[in-house]
Amino acid sequence: GDEQHRCGPSPLRTSFFCSSGSTSDLRALFNFVQTSLSAAGSDSWKGSVLLVDDLSVLLSLGARPVAVLDFIHYCRVSVCCQLQGNIVVLVHSNEDSEDEENELVVNSLCHHSDLILWAEGLVTGFCKDVHGQIKIIKRLSLELTGKQDHVQIYQYKIQDRNVTFFARGLSAAVL
Repeated sequence: GDEQHRCGPSPLRTSFFCSSGSTSDLRALFNFVQTSLSAAGSDSWKGSVLLVDDLSVLLSLGARPVAVLDFIHYCRVSVCCQLQGNIVVLVHSNEDSEDEENELVVNSLCHHSDLILWAEGLVTGFCKDVHGQIKIIKRLSLELTGKQDHVQIYQYKIQDRNVTFFARGLSAAVL
């Protein structure tokens, strides 16, 4: 209501579709991000960070995968190159999923990322002492040095107020 009029229109309330057809256009959202980051750039903070919580929501709203990837590319240029910052993107993925558009976005983001955190449940099923595992992939192959990517795998247990991480096979149930 009144708060929305003071803060300006929400970029998600604008249409993502061009009048020329059904191709998706996320320019309004990028302009909103760029304006927000340029306002924050005048502060004393160094190294801006853009957090995108669940990029697949844009696909659900009707944006095409190419438009979503273009949006992330322009954000990367603006944040990483111009502002010397970082981008953190959350994307949900499921190997059994039949959502080809989402998998295209996930695979493309993985190919362009320096660091990938891949959280997943246990392949063996439910366990009361281990809730899942996280794979940390540091992409050294992007530097064209001929080195292999560095992969670390940890298991985790979610507790009331924190998460406990441990090496595979070292949970309380095993020890």
